[in-house]
Amino acid sequence: MDLGIDLGTANTVVSDYRRGILFDQPSVMVVRRSGSRRERVLAVGQDAADLLGRAPMSQFAAVRPLEDGVVTDLETTRLYLRAVLREAGRRVMSPVRAVIGVPAGSSPLEHRALLEAAAEAGIRPVTALDESIAGAVGCGLDPLERRVHLVVDVGGGTAEAVAFCFGGILTHRTIKLAGDEMTVAVLRYLRVEHQLHVGELEAEALKIRAASNGHGPLVVQGRDAATGRARLATVQSAEVAEAVRPISEEIVRTLAACLDDLPPQAIADVLAEGVLVFGGASRIHGLAEDLERGLGLPVKLAEQPLTCVADGAARALRNHRLLAAYGRR
Repeated sequence: MDLGIDLGTANTVVSDYRRGILFDQPSVMVVRRSGSRRERVLAVGQDAADLLGRAPMSQFAAVRPLEDGVVTDLETTRLYLRAVLREAGRRVMSPVRAVIGVPAGSSPLEHRALLEAAAEAGIRPVTALDESIAGAVGCGLDPLERRVHLVVDVGGGTAEAVAFCFGGILTHRTIKLAGDEMTVAVLRYLRVEHQLHVGELEAEALKIRAASNGHGPLVVQGRDAATGRARLATVQSAEVAEAVRPISEEIVRTLAACLDDLPPQAIADVLAEGVLVFGGASRIHGLAEDLERGLGLPVKLAEQPLTCVADGAARALRNHRLLAAYGRR
């Protein structure tokens, strides 16, 4: 079975080469607390996310396998990957080979930890591939051709800009500031400007709705800061965009520095083709425009920004030259 896995800080996507997307859910798992080291997985993905802020945390623990795009605990990641494979309809002991996306800025030790966790979860052989390369393949680009491509991946834990050509990476910039920090910014904005306390899930949902709502009003529910009672508030999409703008601007400033490392001919290639942007947070209202201004280059959003990394990773399994050039083992 050939799988492409985008194990993101915020969402996990699993794609099968033949059948397409098998799993596309939040990267969260709920386990039962116990005195022993062995933990029992009770829910994974959306089922686990629905329990955040609801289940008694004295009995259960909500955990995420990754932080800022890298493994935080080997055992947690192993348990999570096994649970994801089950949810995706795969028997744990079935022969599965996969390519897993990793940030370009991750260290050899960090991606080795991820590969080890995947192998212990029953995925063999497993290869790590830069998410930027996988996303480019998923969008129809060829990282082996004699033309420079520049892509920007804005996920939940990290944002990256990567330029590549003919089987090699020319330059990259990574910042551990992305979609999760935007959610926190929305949460703080509601508390300060609307005196409304909301949970992380509500703030995340508001951020996503604002990205697809244009300039219309949005209704959000939470707890009134003064009375402690439930209250509804009307928030304009422009307010959400303004709340996340400082995060967007910092991302753009950091990523734009990669242009300093590119030779003139590389800039000419990117100018002719444009910068490809993908990742869950790439849909945030105004981010593409901020990138275009900061980079001074045309920017285009991927058609499938949430799933192109997993799709590209699955396709890469059939491209031995690509894995030989960019894969990490």
